[in-house]
Amino acid sequence: MAETPAQETTTGPNMDLEKPRTRPVFIIVMGVSGTGKSTLGRNLAKALDMPYIEGDDLHPKSNIEKMSNGIALTDADREPWLGLIRKTAVERVDQLLKEHAQNVKEGKEEERKKLGVVITCSSLKRYYRDILRGRRKVVPTSDSSTRTLSKEDNADTVEVKPSSPSAEMPTYFVFIDGTRELLMDRMTKRPGHFMKATMLDGQLATLESPVGEEGVVRVDAEWDQEEQVRKAVEGLKEAGGI
Repeated sequence: MAETPAQETTTGPNMDLEKPRTRPVFIIVMGVSGTGKSTLGRNLAKALDMPYIEGDDLHPKSNIEKMSNGIALTDADREPWLGLIRKTAVERVDQLLKEHAQNVKEGKEEERKKLGVVITCSSLKRYYRDILRGRRKVVPTSDSSTRTLSKEDNADTVEVKPSSPSAEMPTYFVFIDGTRELLMDRMTKRPGHFMKATMLDGQLATLESPVGEEGVVRVDAEWDQEEQVRKAVEGLKEAGGI
């Protein structure tokens, strides 16, 4: 069912500008290493007039050290990172909502301006994507590691009331899909990146294609940037994301 914009408050002169007339969105540019997530993420964010955040910058130091040494990350390594990406998106959009409310009040922005944030993240597994969607909560355990709980679990820790206006904003994925040959060629030409080219096969084996999931737009890694951005924008519009 299509989402309907929030109704404008007209009961008094101080209408609630904290509630935008369109829901903010969280857009993730995903794919294995070498697909060009960062480039598309920046260009898509520019086209949508949304802030861009590099998901790899949110990795803890321990994760970066592992990947630099050619050691694949475990799910336990990834869970806190994925949770932080979602948290960062929520906090950034909360800030945007406050700024937007003030700008509308001062006549600097249209009230219907679409708000959101674009972040890159490999998002290889369905369960990773569900953490990013906010459908699974990362919780600490007694041994200082983490575990995830789905919203369908009965544990009390899962039923957490939204703590911010954007806590339940919808999440959309732009999936960059490419062949192994293309990606391997790109990987070998990227000096300085912490991901080893030899780890590509492992990522491709881990990848659970998101095609067919709700809110997913596929673009081809072989397309040029202009085509990728155009197709991503078209797909997001069709999915109701923008």
